[in-house]
Amino acid sequence: MTTGNEEVQELQPTIISYVKDLPNLCSLAGLACTVLAIYFSITGVYYAAMIGMIWAVAFDWADGLVARRMKGRTGSDRIFGGQLDLLIDIVSYGVTPAILLLSFGKFDPIFLPVAFIVLAASAIRLSYFSTFGLSDESKYTGLALDNNNIILVFIFLLESIFPIGFFSVLLYISALGLAVLNVSQIKTPKFSGNPRNVFLLAFYTLGITSIYVWKLL
Repeated sequence: MTTGNEEVQELQPTIISYVKDLPNLCSLAGLACTVLAIYFSITGVYYAAMIGMIWAVAFDWADGLVARRMKGRTGSDRIFGGQLDLLIDIVSYGVTPAILLLSFGKFDPIFLPVAFIVLAASAIRLSYFSTFGLSDESKYTGLALDNNNIILVFIFLLESIFPIGFFSVLLYISALGLAVLNVSQIKTPKFSGNPRNVFLLAFYTLGITSIYVWKLL
């Protein structure tokens, strides 16, 4: 004889079944780009790392757009997708920039505090958002983490223009400034919720990718 709890357990979908959900596939594609960005940051191929970082944002925005347009998604689909998105965000926008900073600093321990601040700000920012959500229908409290990658890949275009010492200072100050904005009380718009902004990001992603591919060649 089975209890009610056992029947509920039997009705639960398998863990891997959520992988076939198209928004989750977009999220996982973004995670794959993030893994490449981390790998190339560690190996010092920074231009390739920038490509991975911006494509991680592109897939992150795409999963939200796809999820809103899909019909027939259940409540558990939405909850699972939201949790998956948050967990991937901490890797894409917290761990990856921190590793980039450490690698660019030749893994000198002096840069560990900066990496910690960037990662801690990301964790705090995501925890706050998962608790309180948007401050209204279209605004975040604090700078959304995806902006970190969007801005950092643009700043890195200056790497070949300025002397390495000056650019290093600029990169670290920029990363710290973004961390401060992430946990600030400023209200920032939710750019990813607008289909027009998604297409603008697509053009930006293709442009950034073209530039860094050219630099790699």
